[in-house]
Amino acid sequence: MLSVDRVSVRRGANMVLEDVSLSLAPSRTLAVVGESGAGKSTVINAVLGLVPCASGQITWNNAPVGLSRPALVMQEPRGAFNPRMSLRLSVMEPVTARGRAIDQSRLDRLCNGLEIAPDVLDRRPTEVSIGQAQRAGILRALIAAPPLVLFDEPLSALDAVTQKHTARLIAQMQLEEGFAALIVTHDLGYAAAFADDIAVLRAGRIEEVTASKAFVEAPQSNYGQILRDAAFALGALERVA
Repeated sequence: MLSVDRVSVRRGANMVLEDVSLSLAPSRTLAVVGESGAGKSTVINAVLGLVPCASGQITWNNAPVGLSRPALVMQEPRGAFNPRMSLRLSVMEPVTARGRAIDQSRLDRLCNGLEIAPDVLDRRPTEVSIGQAQRAGILRALIAAPPLVLFDEPLSALDAVTQKHTARLIAQMQLEEGFAALIVTHDLGYAAAFADDIAVLRAGRIEEVTASKAFVEAPQSNYGQILRDAAFALGALERVA
């Protein structure tokens, strides 16, 4: 269980996150939504320990999150890889860096589930499509079987068709692997279609945390209502659902 308990993060004189509380159980998906600058990526950075908390604490099963070795799927697929290395070497790194051997059967199974052809891993990041690079990024995140996977705008760099396909692959892999997924996204349609719960973040503060279906039907906060109505007006909820 991931617990974010009354966490505040300060950047200089500014409070980037203020009194944020979230929880996430294994095999569940929590989407943190909000406009640009709301502090969504700071939530991920705080969970990963990349920024210090001014107050509050973040734990996984009552222990420091770092002990669970959470994995991250980054927003920019190609930029997430070393351009001088093949995707295969980068994908293996979370395992080999710990002095362990790659389980080839697991690698093959994950590649099959993510629809990654074997030859794709032997290419460099610039030699594959953005969609292939993002699936390789998900593969790298899952290869060491982490209990918690963080997704930072995982679909934003993809075209609409690839977005839907990749979202369904992520959901299928979660069913098979059982990891908890924390997703930060501005795409309310994606959040509503694939997350169990939606947390609305505004100016570093949580406005509401609501089950996805209930949020689509009746947000609890005024700001959540604004986001939901805007998504309907743009056709985003209907398109993704």
